Amino acid sequence: PEITGKFPGYLSPSMGLKFADVPNGLAALSKVPALGWAQIVAYMGFVDYKGGFNDYKTGTPGDYGWKLLTSSDPAEKTRKLNSELANGRLAMTAIMAMFFQNGIVGNTGPEMWLGKPAFENELGVQAPVGFWDPVGFTSDGDVSSFKRRRSVELKHGRISMLACMGYLTPEITGKFPGYLSPSMGLKFADVP
Repeated sequence: PEITGKFPGYLSPSMGLKFADVPNGLAALSKVPALGWAQIVAYMGFVDYKGGFNDYKTGTPGDYGWKLLTSSDPAEKTRKLNSELANGRLAMTAIMAMFFQNGIVGNTGPEMWLGKPAFENELGVQAPVGFWDPVGFTSDGDVSSFKRRRSVELKHGRISMLACMGYLTPEITGKFPGYLSPSMGLKFADVP
């Protein structure tokens, strides 16, 4: 709805509630009538019931009688299923981030990504987003505040990149030999 628009007509004709009246994001939760929530829960229950509850017992989780990701080659099928799991995990993380963002900023729409015109020609303006200021910190046009925030953004970005490397490097290359704390007898290898 943020990009393509909303359906025409009524969500609930008996209540006079149009699709256009329902806000985007978390604010929509308060607009859905109780019977609407009942329909949503009933449909979810129907889908779970119709799919059955034994898929995890048979060793075919998520198999509801039709196959979209399949292959006669077992290695290819395993790769596809692993991709589906990885993408599903990413989508679960992304939707939680969108909920959080919507709760903090108030929207997840194009205006959040595009920001208000103020510093479009500064370093860091990149396609496809352009100038990115989701909270609107720069909407007042204060140059000194912008420069301070840009400096802080660079510092935090560098620290975050180092933190990512610190998180990944021991997993890939292994840990240092020897002791992290000789007096406590704590080896690098003992640190999870």
